[in-house]
Amino acid sequence: MAALNRRNRLGLAGFMGTVVLVAGCSHVSAVHWPWSHKAPVAPTAVNELVEMGSNGTAVAYPQYWKRNTLLVDLHEAATEGSLVLTPRTGTQWPVRLAFRVTPGSIGALEVSGEQRMIIPVAQEGGQPIDLELVPGVYTPTTAQITVRWSAR
Repeated sequence: MAALNRRNRLGLAGFMGTVVLVAGCSHVSAVHWPWSHKAPVAPTAVNELVEMGSNGTAVAYPQYWKRNTLLVDLHEAATEGSLVLTPRTGTQWPVRLAFRVTPGSIGALEVSGEQRMIIPVAQEGGQPIDLELVPGVYTPTTAQITVRWSAR
């Protein structure tokens, strides 16, 4: 009888310890649990470059910083179009410049600054991709960069 009573007390103590442990863990929010990943933070839109259409009207494509690269988001642009970029008054060109496009929607991206660069875009795939300009396409003294895109 004493052994049965002792076993019940040990079982009850183990059960109570488990309850306390589980209750304590549910209130710990500062601990990073491996199964609780936060969604990535959406990039913050910036307005670093002046964007003008080829006819001189203002256009607005989203611009984001991706590390030290300024990303101009053209992934929702029409199949054909053009854009003239200039730095804002009192600022300089970003160190790196890239364009986000959607394969299949845009077939080629032509960029003209100090040099001309034509970037073909693969037609397969559906997710937007980032196309970074190589050094030399524009310099700190470049007055403007003209960007044209088309379906072919």
